[in-house]
Amino acid sequence: MGFLDARLKALTQCGKKYMADKPQHATDEAQIRALIEQWSKAVRDENRAAIRADHDADILMFDVPPPFLSRGLDAYMATWETFFASAEKPVSFAFHDVEVTCGADVAFATAVGRCVNIDTNGKREPLEFRLTMGLRKIDGKWRIMHEHHSLPAT
Repeated sequence: MGFLDARLKALTQCGKKYMADKPQHATDEAQIRALIEQWSKAVRDENRAAIRADHDADILMFDVPPPFLSRGLDAYMATWETFFASAEKPVSFAFHDVEVTCGADVAFATAVGRCVNIDTNGKREPLEFRLTMGLRKIDGKWRIMHEHHSLPAT
């Protein structure tokens, strides 16, 4: 069997497995969407325990304001203090166009978010930003391993 034949066979078997696991796939996607909504509500409520609840201890985050890279849960949580210090109150933090792609134990999600910042001069700055999350299913529970926030270049 040649390389292409073997690859086609593997893809066909993968497709059959995907079809067989479709109910689980729908459940996983719903769980990830709920996780994102719970996390965004935790941010709106400034509930730090709930913000960190589904994040892995070794999370890697790329963010808009410095530090651009945060590794580990303590560094990740420190970035939220910067956010809350300049966020309009009550905190606005919501997502639309949420897309989830998941396998048996790895997934990623993308979304467009909105929040409102108050700049150093007191000016209100509505922001629209991009979110990408990388997740792993560990012991049956989805954990956020990577989070990336970005703004469009102006």
